[in-house]
Amino acid sequence: MPKDATTQTAKLYRMFMSDHMCPYGLKSKDLLERHGYLVEDQHLTSRDAVDAFKEEYDVKSTPQTFIGGERIGGYEDLAKHLGVAVKSKDETTYQPVIALFAVAALMAVAVTWVSLGTMITGQTIEWFISISMVLLGLQKLKDLEGFATMFLNYDLLAQRWVRYGYFYPFAETGAGLLMMAGVLTWVSAPVALFVAGIGAVSVFKAVYIDKRELKCACVGGNSNVPLGFVSLTENLMMVGMAIWMLTKASGLVG
Repeated sequence: MPKDATTQTAKLYRMFMSDHMCPYGLKSKDLLERHGYLVEDQHLTSRDAVDAFKEEYDVKSTPQTFIGGERIGGYEDLAKHLGVAVKSKDETTYQPVIALFAVAALMAVAVTWVSLGTMITGQTIEWFISISMVLLGLQKLKDLEGFATMFLNYDLLAQRWVRYGYFYPFAETGAGLLMMAGVLTWVSAPVALFVAGIGAVSVFKAVYIDKRELKCACVGGNSNVPLGFVSLTENLMMVGMAIWMLTKASGLVG
């Protein structure tokens, strides 16, 4: 950020039409204002105006920011100019998994509070795992085709029986729902044990034996979550939950 940024004026050209307002234009304006710039907000209110602007300045897209008469460029160029890190769409990240498990934990605590009048008990752990299974299954069901395709990269059973990739999200979600309700354990636990057991072996082989660098389908198709420890943990968590539920159902534990 320039030292005299608070005294500088930036000129921003962005699409501002009745049927479309460019989100990156709004982000550029916000970024400039947060860095102390006075923004001359120039609206391009028609397709003709946009095309004329692109031709005049020989650019391929809007928004475009000018500072001190110098063209900085689009949103990512502006962020770089101001020293703000912008995460690439292709960059690997654990953020989706962290967000999902954090929400699942909070939901488990909330359910415990509503049901039992306290914040954390042993039941909270069961609800956390079953809620996580449902949320993970939901992410896969949002783009079933994308998940099934990515799943084929490493799942051993899906590679032998392609339709298994389409079955898996329903099995995970259904087992999680039954475990949340504490019903039909004789159905939910074996299903979870089966799919998670195969998943754990598949991930372990792909990552730790074959040393392959892959993206994980655990939060749905086209995710940028790397296949590895988190994916293995997801499957082992389901395996542990299934064994625990079967043990409880058999009366071996209270």
